[in-house]
Amino acid sequence: MVNNSIADRNFLRGSLAALVTPMDIKGQIDKPSLKKLVNYHVDNGTTAIVSVGTTGESATLEHREHLEVVLMTLEYADGRIPIIAGSGANATQQAIAVTKSLEKTGIVACLAVTPYYNKPSQEGLFQHFKAIAEQTDLPQILYNVPSRTGCDLLPETVARLAKLGNIVALKEASGDLSRVNRIRRLINDDNFILLSGDDATALDFIQLGGQGVISVTANIAAKLMAEICKLALTGKYAEAHKLNYRLSELHHQLFIEPNPIPVKWACYQLGLINSDTLRLPMTPLTQTGQIAVQRALKIADLQKI
Repeated sequence: MVNNSIADRNFLRGSLAALVTPMDIKGQIDKPSLKKLVNYHVDNGTTAIVSVGTTGESATLEHREHLEVVLMTLEYADGRIPIIAGSGANATQQAIAVTKSLEKTGIVACLAVTPYYNKPSQEGLFQHFKAIAEQTDLPQILYNVPSRTGCDLLPETVARLAKLGNIVALKEASGDLSRVNRIRRLINDDNFILLSGDDATALDFIQLGGQGVISVTANIAAKLMAEICKLALTGKYAEAHKLNYRLSELHHQLFIEPNPIPVKWACYQLGLINSDTLRLPMTPLTQTGQIAVQRALKIADLQKI
């Protein structure tokens, strides 16, 4: 069975999938597709699955659905792969409520995105994550994605938060590679895990001292992403870059329109899910976007499952 102790952080190293949440044409959770996705990641070497993170459309799922999808993902995983649950919210009390509802479910950690829209100060961000950490024993992964949230969790604030016992990692999606060494210097603790949240720069991130990536691309290229991370983490950077070059166009085109619009369409095209349905205000991939993503899939030589 999966070990979810804070001391054992191997589930945070390598390629972690920021899983899409499959929906049927009516917008309801597609359970058969979810099961297929979980099996796909188990079979292709993904280290862990992030269930109902931002790529999993957490912003448009009801609280009840959020928990249901996490529980379904856990059921389908059946102890074969660790499950991390998205738990972020722009209201601190709501984030705490989500986190509390995930306790004793079997997840190994929570991924908490910075509060969006509010644009809190660094002190506000510190107090937000501190309040969550104090209310749970679940390991917490900070998630910084300023392009989507409107606020930036700075390295100095990360360092303050890293002193709290159950804040164990950071998903850094700013794309600023200089932050890897900066955060390492400030924290000076190899047990604190740094994960890239930007597929296009993830390999460079690992080469600079990161331990892995929470990947959108892994939704459709799980085996390749797992191998790239494995090579990089063992110092075989030339081989890793060769494989990554094959995916470089895909890393970019999966963000040609707001995530997860392109990756959900790609999942559907490859037969991983039964529909590319999204919930409003997200809309289907445009014709222009389809052409670009299809071309990237061809370059990556990804075949229909």
